[in-house]
Amino acid sequence: MERKFIPLSVPNLKGKELEYVTHAVETEWVSTGGPYVDEFEDKIAQYVNARGAVSCQNGTSGLHIALQVCGVTKEDEVIVPALTFIAAVNPVKYIGAEPIFMDCDDSLTMDADKLLEFCQNECSYVDGRLLNNKTMKQIKAIVVVHVFGNMADMEKIMNIADKFNLKVVEDATEAIGTYYLTGKYKNFFAGTIGTVGVYSFNGNKIITTGGGGMIVSNDEEILKKSKHLTTQAKSDELYYTHDEIGYNYRMTNLQAALGLAQLEQLEMFIDIKTENYNLYKVKINEIKGLSILNFNENIRSNHWFYSLQCNNDYPISRDEVIKYLADNKIQSRPIWGLINEQRPYIGCQTFKIEKAKYYIERIVNIPCSSNLAKDDLLYVVECLKNMQF
Repeated sequence: MERKFIPLSVPNLKGKELEYVTHAVETEWVSTGGPYVDEFEDKIAQYVNARGAVSCQNGTSGLHIALQVCGVTKEDEVIVPALTFIAAVNPVKYIGAEPIFMDCDDSLTMDADKLLEFCQNECSYVDGRLLNNKTMKQIKAIVVVHVFGNMADMEKIMNIADKFNLKVVEDATEAIGTYYLTGKYKNFFAGTIGTVGVYSFNGNKIITTGGGGMIVSNDEEILKKSKHLTTQAKSDELYYTHDEIGYNYRMTNLQAALGLAQLEQLEMFIDIKTENYNLYKVKINEIKGLSILNFNENIRSNHWFYSLQCNNDYPISRDEVIKYLADNKIQSRPIWGLINEQRPYIGCQTFKIEKAKYYIERIVNIPCSSNLAKDDLLYVVECLKNMQF
């Protein structure tokens, strides 16, 4: 029998998705108005213990709004990761600000120690403003990305932010459901520690609305401002009076209906993905030269993506692994190219980008869907064992 294709990460729609979406259609609330939007916002805020949530079109639009409500302007600079998806950085340029690229640590998230070193040694702190010694522009914010469901060292990063009066935008687009088990932020969810957090519900995320995103914060003014900007900045709903430039960034009722059904299953999805990750880890760590990258021990991760690492003693390249898996009908992908090496960002300031360069040559994401069958998982492992050098 011919082996079926095993995708990298696809939606799991086995709950009440059809029921809720059908209800939205039957009641004719299909656009950006409707009760499911408000309910989804409320349920997300409750789930992550945030003061409130504001829905939006996608994670990218959420990050755009997050930077604006943090007061970032075209005169400012923002510290961002070099190793991330480009959507985490592009909103900096939407505003007209300039990014400064920071290295990752072994969790693939921003290196907090290098962040501190940069702020202390490459900047001056004057009258509550962190000034870049190279450009003399103010650094207004940090964008922290919780990569693949891991979590950055938020205790260190928040201490740095407090010391230098920086806003923190948490790109938790890959990390809904991840939270700290220990430390100062015990039981705090990814996205709820910084000034503002953003989630994504793209089709490949652990829960999906097809597209869609969510802004969360514990600051009432930030939530109010975010709602205002995502709904075209109307100061008068009846007479269509607008007091600033806003955006049509609203989520639809159909998307929210889908999201509610997905949210009901999130903890189950996390349990499945954790179990599959642990099985992968045991099996793959037995293969000489290969390993599965760890998640930080002090977090309950959502285990969104699994990172296969080709170690220094492994005799074939990352790209050869990807091709071999594709030849065996297994979808995989390399980690992103470094953002500072992408054409729009060549020439932007960087700081000691070292580990990020190491990991992009060695990481391969392998199938991780929450509906991944055990037989398919074991087939992936068997293919990795049987690779011919």
